[in-house]
Amino acid sequence: MDTGTVNTRGQGGQVDRQSRILEAALELLSRHGISGVSMRAVAREAGVALGLVNYYYEDKSSLIRAALRRVDEHDLALVAQDPALPPEEQLRNALRRVAGPELLTTRYLSLRLHLWALARADEDFALINAAAFARYLDGLAALIGNARPELSAMDCKERAADIVVVQNGVWLTALLGVDKESIRRSIARTEEIAFAA
Repeated sequence: MDTGTVNTRGQGGQVDRQSRILEAALELLSRHGISGVSMRAVAREAGVALGLVNYYYEDKSSLIRAALRRVDEHDLALVAQDPALPPEEQLRNALRRVAGPELLTTRYLSLRLHLWALARADEDFALINAAAFARYLDGLAALIGNARPELSAMDCKERAADIVVVQNGVWLTALLGVDKESIRRSIARTEEIAFAA
């Protein structure tokens, strides 16, 4: 599963084990939702001792919060700026990333649905999700502003919000097996929104 996996090998076994624990929690969330995540199940999935999971995470809630933050990091990477590229190309790349083959998998999309449901059901998770969403919108709006400097900050933010609606629709409908041509048209639509005169 690619949910923004951070390669921590070579940075020390401690970080690698903690990362494996988080990836295991994300995997269980994608397959079973919150009910399938327990400290014991995460330890089994990660191939580590239960005590190690408890060492890094106080309880299931702290583990889920960390998993939400991991997905947030991944989302921010989708809209990260690359100064080596022209602003228009940076924006186009960001808009196309959301339809990358590693994201349009049942496994990843199931994870997203479970995380969205968690954010609706728990105030603490909702706050984390709202902050992550705001950061993603800000990142996308910044890319739009760089590519279209004549737009106001408000115009960039509105376009970013409209684009996110289309992007989320791509993710949701990809679960239904929508053909690749429909996804291509949806991504083209996000480019139209971003670059409209």
